Amino acid sequence: MDSNILDLIPQRAPIVMVDELLDVYGIVSRSRFTIREENIFMDNGILSECGLIEHIAQSAAARVGYIFKSKNQPIPIGYIGSVNNFSISEHPRLGDTIITTIEVVQEVFNVTLIEAHCTVEEREIASCRMKIFLESNEA
Repeated sequence: MDSNILDLIPQRAPIVMVDELLDVYGIVSRSRFTIREENIFMDNGILSECGLIEHIAQSAAARVGYIFKSKNQPIPIGYIGSVNNFSISEHPRLGDTIITTIEVVQEVFNVTLIEAHCTVEEREIASCRMKIFLESNEA
């Protein structure tokens, strides 16, 4: 996979919430993120719900960035349209590594519906559906 996540997502420090895009297979991708002390979404040693949602959105953005970059096309900016069925069973803690699987459920024009599952040490800790709007690259 691409060695520099910053080539795939528009976010920059201190908001980067993905360390690596692990793989992309059709409608499914996986990303990795290790929680560090300087993370702005940390609260008393745990990652907040907002941090998990931002991580999921950036995981989806990394997938889109990889696809567009592999086609030598400009990478579009995406916006969260909605988050549905967000469920968290365990808050990730400082030093935990989150592996997130993104699956595209539906794509219509510039709107993508994804389903996300986040795991730590193979335990699912969070999941949701997210609707993402992509800016058009057309003039």
